[in-house]
Amino acid sequence: MRARDLAVAYQAVAVDSDATEAARLMAENKLPGLLVVDEQGEPRAILPASQLVKVLVPAYVIEDPALAAVIDEKHADLLCRALHGRSVGDCLSEKAPPPPIAAPDDTAVEVAALMAQVRSPLVAVVERAKDGAHLLGVITASHLLHELLGAEGTSHLPPS
Repeated sequence: MRARDLAVAYQAVAVDSDATEAARLMAENKLPGLLVVDEQGEPRAILPASQLVKVLVPAYVIEDPALAAVIDEKHADLLCRALHGRSVGDCLSEKAPPPPIAAPDDTAVEVAALMAQVRSPLVAVVERAKDGAHLLGVITASHLLHELLGAEGTSHLPPS
C-alpha cells in the first residue's frame, strides 16, 4: 500500500490561526495534533495537542508539579484563558521541526519508519510538481497501525 492510498483529509490550520479555535478543533475531533500550513498550503509544522496543553499550564506548575494540587477546579477552568489572543504560531515550540513529509509513492513501511524516526503522530503526504507542492492528505499513527494490523489478517488480542 502506498502513502497516496493511506492519506486522508485532515484538519490543517495556518500559522496565524487563532489558538483557541485550533484547540477547539482538536478537542471536538479528538485529534492528536494539527497540521500547520503556510500561505501556499504547504506543511510547515505539527502542533501536537500536548503542546497546547503545555501552553495552558502555568510555568510555575510545570517547574514544580506539586503546585498543581493547590489549583482548585474553579481556577483550573480559567487555564484556557492562556490561549486568548494567541496564534497557532505563538504556541509552536521554538524547536518545532518541520513536519515529516512522505511522497505519494512511499510504502506503508517507509511511512512507518519516517513516523518512528521523528516520533510524530502524523505524516503529511505531499506531491511535488512544477507548479508547487500539493498536500494530498495526512497519515495518522493510529490509521497506519490499523492498516498494518489489517494486513496481518487477524488480531492476536485476547477477546474482551
